[in-house]
Amino acid sequence: MNVQSLRIPDFVAFNQRVHQRIDPWFERKWVRRLTWAGVAVFILGSIVFVYFATGLPSSEKLLGYQPPLPTNVRGYDGNPVQTFARERRVELAYDEYPPLVVEAFISAEDKTFFSHGGLDYPGLAGAVFDYTTKSVTGGRARGGSTITQQVAKYLLQDDEYAISRKIREAILAFRLEDTLSKEQILELYLNSIFLGRNAYGVQAASRAYFDKDVGDLTIPEAAYLAVLPKAPSNYDPVRATQRALDRRNYVLREMVNNGYITETQRAAAAATPLGTIRYGSSAKFRDQGGYFMEEVRRDLLKRFGEKAEDGPNSVYAGGLWVRTSMVPKMQDAAAEALREGLAQFDGGRGWRDTGLSIDVDRDWQTQLRITALGTGFPDWKKAVVLSKSSSSANIGFPDGSTGVLPESAARQPKRGGGGSAFSNLRPGMVIIVKQLGANSYAIRSIPEIGGGFVAEEVRTGRVLAMQGGFDVVGSSYNRATQAQRQPGSAFKPIVYVTALENGLTPSSILVDAPFCVWQGAGLGNKCFRNFDGKYSGPKTMRWGVEQSRNLMTIRAASQTGMDKVVANAAKMGVGTYDKYLSIALGAGETTVLKLTNAYAMLANQGRAVTPTLIDYVQDRNGKVIYRTDNRCQIMQDDNGGACNAADWDGKSMPRPPSRDKQVIDPQAAYQMVHIMEGVVERGTATVLRDLDRPMFGKTGTTSGPTNVWFVGGTPEIVAGVYLGYDQPRPMGGYAQGGRIAAPVFKQFAQAALKDMPKIPFVAPPGIRMVRVDRATGKRVFGAFPTTVDPKSSVIWEAFQPETEPRRSFRRSIELASAQKESAEGAPARAAAPRRATSRPTQRTPADSGEFLQRQGGIY
Repeated sequence: MNVQSLRIPDFVAFNQRVHQRIDPWFERKWVRRLTWAGVAVFILGSIVFVYFATGLPSSEKLLGYQPPLPTNVRGYDGNPVQTFARERRVELAYDEYPPLVVEAFISAEDKTFFSHGGLDYPGLAGAVFDYTTKSVTGGRARGGSTITQQVAKYLLQDDEYAISRKIREAILAFRLEDTLSKEQILELYLNSIFLGRNAYGVQAASRAYFDKDVGDLTIPEAAYLAVLPKAPSNYDPVRATQRALDRRNYVLREMVNNGYITETQRAAAAATPLGTIRYGSSAKFRDQGGYFMEEVRRDLLKRFGEKAEDGPNSVYAGGLWVRTSMVPKMQDAAAEALREGLAQFDGGRGWRDTGLSIDVDRDWQTQLRITALGTGFPDWKKAVVLSKSSSSANIGFPDGSTGVLPESAARQPKRGGGGSAFSNLRPGMVIIVKQLGANSYAIRSIPEIGGGFVAEEVRTGRVLAMQGGFDVVGSSYNRATQAQRQPGSAFKPIVYVTALENGLTPSSILVDAPFCVWQGAGLGNKCFRNFDGKYSGPKTMRWGVEQSRNLMTIRAASQTGMDKVVANAAKMGVGTYDKYLSIALGAGETTVLKLTNAYAMLANQGRAVTPTLIDYVQDRNGKVIYRTDNRCQIMQDDNGGACNAADWDGKSMPRPPSRDKQVIDPQAAYQMVHIMEGVVERGTATVLRDLDRPMFGKTGTTSGPTNVWFVGGTPEIVAGVYLGYDQPRPMGGYAQGGRIAAPVFKQFAQAALKDMPKIPFVAPPGIRMVRVDRATGKRVFGAFPTTVDPKSSVIWEAFQPETEPRRSFRRSIELASAQKESAEGAPARAAAPRRATSRPTQRTPADSGEFLQRQGGIY
C-alpha cells in the first residue's frame, strides 16, 4: 500500500455537520446562558479546588503516613518502665482490632462507611441545612462527617468552625478514598481518634478507661468507647455518668439494627454499669524512674528533637524504643534512701508551707490534680484544705475523695513564722499529708534540704540508679548532674592516688601537724587545720585517709605537686582546677555523677569509664539508630565490618577494642581502693561495716559544714551521695559525711545489694601483699592479720614492686634472737618464735589460703 491510497478524513464536512446540529440550539437564549453558567461553575470549581487543595497531603504522603507515637523506655532487663507522650497512643494493625470494636465504632459513627465514597450525601445535606439554620438563629451546627472525613480532619490538625475547613476535609476525604483501602482508612481512624484521658486511639483508650487490651473488651465496654469521639468530656464516666450510659445504650441499639449483636446481647449489655477505672490508675510507669527518666528525656531531646517537625525520630512523635541501664530495684532503693535521709535531717525543724493554693469554689479536684507538687513517699499525698474548724480541717484529694486533718496532727511550729501548722491553715491551701487511719491524716512538709544520689556499674560506667532530689514533680533540678558542690574530703582519694603514683606508699609517714603556706603580700599566710582542730604527729598515709586528716592530705599534695593532682582530677573527669593547695581538701566544685565515676575508675583498676544512662535507641520499626557501645562502629571496614558480616570468613574471631583506656596506674588505683576499705573497717565510715561485704569508700564534709558526702561501693557497683541546701548554708555542727551521708548509702546498699554475691577486690599483676604494723607501717614477721578484729595491729598492705618495707624493729629482734640462739643452743631457738609474735592471732581460710591465692605476691 502506498501513500496515495490513504484516504484523508474530510474535517471540513464534519465541522459543517456539527454546526448544523448545534447552532440551532445556541440560537436559543436559555441554552446559551445555561452553557456559559456551566463553564463559569466549572472554572469557579477548579479555582476553589486549586485554592483549597493547596497544601493538602499528596497521595504519596498518605500512603507513607505514620501517626505520632510516644517514646517507650525500658529498663536494663527490657521491661517497660516509662513512656514520654503528649499523645498517649499504641499503634495496631487493622487485623489486630477485634470485629466487635470495629462494629461498635461503625454503628456509632458511620454505618455506611464500607459503601460510601468518602462523603455521606444525605448526612451532608442535613448538616448544610442545619448550618444555614444555625447561622440565622445562632448556635453550632451538628456534624455530618464520615469516618473518612474525621481521618481527614485529624490529618489536617484543624478544628476551625468554618466552611473552608469542611471543603478541605471533603477534598482530602476523596483523596483518601482514592489512595487507601477502607481497611487502611479505618486503621488510621482507630489509631488516631482522640477519646479523652489523653488517649489517642482505641488501644490507648482501652487501657485508660478499662485497663485492658482491645482484644479483651466486652460488648458494653466497646460500645462505651465508641461514644467518645463526639465529645469525650460530655460522656465522662464520673461527671456525666447517666449521659454516658444513655449514649452507650444508643450505640448498642444501633449495633442490633446493623445485625452485629442480638437483642439478648443488647439487653444484657445495657444492664451493665460502665465499669471504668479511675483516671490515672492504669499509668503503671508514670512515676517510675523520676530523675533518672528526666535525665534520659533531656538526652533524647538533644539527640533527636522534640516534635515531628524536628525529624522522623522525635521524642514525642517518633515512636522510639529506648533501652536504659536503670535497674528498677536499685532506683527505688536510691530514691527511698535519699528521701529518708532528707526527711530525717529536716525533721524537727518545723512545718514548711508549700506556698501553693487553689480556688476551692471551682472544680478543685482538677486544679489539685494538675498542681505541680511531688510528695515523694508513696504514702504521702497532696491535698487541699476545703474548710476548717477549731479542732480539725476537712481536706480533699485529687481523686475527689475527702478526709479529716485533726488539730492534734498538725501541731508542728511553722518554720519562719509564728504559730503552729494548724493555725496557719486556710481554705484553698495545698498541703502534704500522711494517712494515719481510715479517714484521718497528719500534716507533713517537703524537706528544705536537697541532695543527689548516683549508682554506677564499675566495669562499664552504666548508671544503674539516679535520684536528684526529694521528688522530680515540681522540682526538675537534678542535683545529681546539675548541682556543682564542693566534695570536701571525698576528693582526697584523687590526691592520694596521685601520691601513690609518684613514690609514696600506704605506709609512708606524713606528719599531722600545722601547715602554712605564704600566698603573697596581698593574701598573706594560709594555714590549714583539721576538722577537729587537733594534731596527731607522724602517722601512716593509710591512717590519714581512714581518719580523714586534712593536714596530712595537704602535705601529701605539697610533696607530690598540685600540678599532678589537678591533672589527674581532669583525666578522671572530676573537674578542671587551679593549682591551689585548698583544692586538695575538696574546695573545687564537682557533681555527684562526676565524682562517683572517678571512684568507679579506681575500682576498675584505673581504667576510664564514661557514665551513660542509655544503652541503645531503636526507631519505630526496630532499627537501632543510636548505641552507646560503639565498638562495632569502630570496627567497620570496606566490607561492612566484622560485627555484621554475613558469614564466617575463616579468620579468627573479631576482637572488639577495649571500651576504656588506662588513665591511672592500676597498681596505685588498687592501693587506693585497698586503703579506702580501711575507711569502712575502722575509719570515718564504720557505720557501713555491718554490711559484711568487701567495700571501699570515703566520706566528705565541707566547711560550714555546707555539704556532706559519701562515695564508695563494691567491686561491681559504686555509688555517691551528697546532702546540702540548694543555696549553700551551714547544716549545723552535727552534720558530717559519716553521720548523714553514709547512712543514706547504707540504706540503699541493704536493699540494692541484698542478693548480690560478696566478691573481693582483685589486685592487678605485680601488687605485693605484705604484713605490716597498722600503726607504724613497718613490716611484720611471724604474725598474721585477723578478720575478727578490724582494728588488729597487723594488716595486709598493698605495695607496688620494690616499695614494700625492707626491715623493721621487729625484724631486728628476730635477727638478734637468731644470733643469740646460735650461741646459746636449743632453748633460745624454742623461745624465739614467742618473742617474735606480739599477740595471739586467729588464722582463718580467708586470712591464708583463699586470700593468698587471689592476691598474687605475698610477703
